[in-house]
Amino acid sequence: MKQFYKSKSLLRLSFLFAVLFSAILVVNSCKKDDEDGFTDHIIQFEAKINTKGPNPPANPPVTGTFKTVVTQIGTGQSTTFNPTGTTWSSGEQFVSSSQAQLNLAANAVLPYSDSELIINIYVDGEVAKTKKVVGSGTQSASLSYSFLEL
Repeated sequence: MKQFYKSKSLLRLSFLFAVLFSAILVVNSCKKDDEDGFTDHIIQFEAKINTKGPNPPANPPVTGTFKTVVTQIGTGQSTTFNPTGTTWSSGEQFVSSSQAQLNLAANAVLPYSDSELIINIYVDGEVAKTKKVVGSGTQSASLSYSFLEL
């Protein structure tokens, strides 16, 4: 009878350890679960025209003009027609890296063969991508940035 009692006690003790071990495994596995891993970023789009040209400059001064600037964050697109000035900026925007893709395209009429159209995508205050096009007449530039790039 004592042997039966000991085996019954051993069975209970084994069952208790198995339940305790399972509970510890579940708690530890839940701690390791991350959220999606997406982070928020501050992004900004920018387009600039550097007219350059003859030295001394023409009188009255000749400058380039933007025709369109197109931005896209994820699947949301925005188009600005005929922005004024020689610098265009989207302003800072908060974007989740789950949006994955950023696109910027601009075209402008440049007056001289050494005039430049420069476009930039800033991520967290630093230039992530840039492109420069040099020439006269209607010039276009586009670039994209992905948060999924390594």
